Amino acid sequence: MKYGLIAGNGRFPVLVLETARRLGDEVVAIGIKEEAPPEIEQLAARTYWISLGALGKLISILKDEGITEVMMAGQVKHVSIFSAIAPDWRLVKLLASLKHHNTDALIGGVARVLEEEGIHLADSTLLLKPLLATEGVLTRRKPDDDESADIRYGRRIANALSSVDVGQSVVVAARACVAVEAMEGTDAALRRAAGLVNGKPMRLVKGSRRRKHLLFDVPVAGPGTIRTMQETGTTALAIDAGRTLLLDKDEMLALANRHKIAVIGHAPEEEA
Repeated sequence: MKYGLIAGNGRFPVLVLETARRLGDEVVAIGIKEEAPPEIEQLAARTYWISLGALGKLISILKDEGITEVMMAGQVKHVSIFSAIAPDWRLVKLLASLKHHNTDALIGGVARVLEEEGIHLADSTLLLKPLLATEGVLTRRKPDDDESADIRYGRRIANALSSVDVGQSVVVAARACVAVEAMEGTDAALRRAAGLVNGKPMRLVKGSRRRKHLLFDVPVAGPGTIRTMQETGTTALAIDAGRTLLLDKDEMLALANRHKIAVIGHAPEEEA
């Protein structure tokens, strides 16, 4: 099958393209300049590069390629979305129609425009279902009582924040919310939190914002997440099962086991 892929930064778009190649699917990549990794050119059937905000060019590429189904994979820095964007006339028209200019509203608007052009925005994990976290303890060590209490508290905080488009992660220590991820990303939030807790062990809770879809901004964890957790004294990671991508999963969990970090997947509909 033929798909389009709008590629942002990180490993996510590379994994999509590698998987598509193994499955024999044809994927045309549209890379966001200064965001998407250059190796997408070696993995995609064809690659086009566009500036952030070039909605009209994106639509033209997809229509010229005869693509009716496109995915988004990889992050675009939130700061870039709101400070570096140079919108074309299609995006200017879309922005003028939005009541809110947060990420959810913007991508939702893009999805509507694409549908009007006969192009469906598909689940970004469409080709990566095996990489989604499963439910239960994923590491050799399960969370202890203190960690479990912090995780329960953190999940309540994450759920409360799910409707306001802030970030996907909260950092908890001793039943106190030390940091909420905003535009800086998870690693920076962990490092900021570490400077506030005077050596107390921290726990990281990543949520999926209770969205009914996984069209974009899917929670992701990988070896880099574990390395930052080890660096900052974060001993447990809680994620939503079936809604969080584990990049380089075997390496990630092996690293977590080596550093005795507990990783647990929770059913996303489960009350925290």
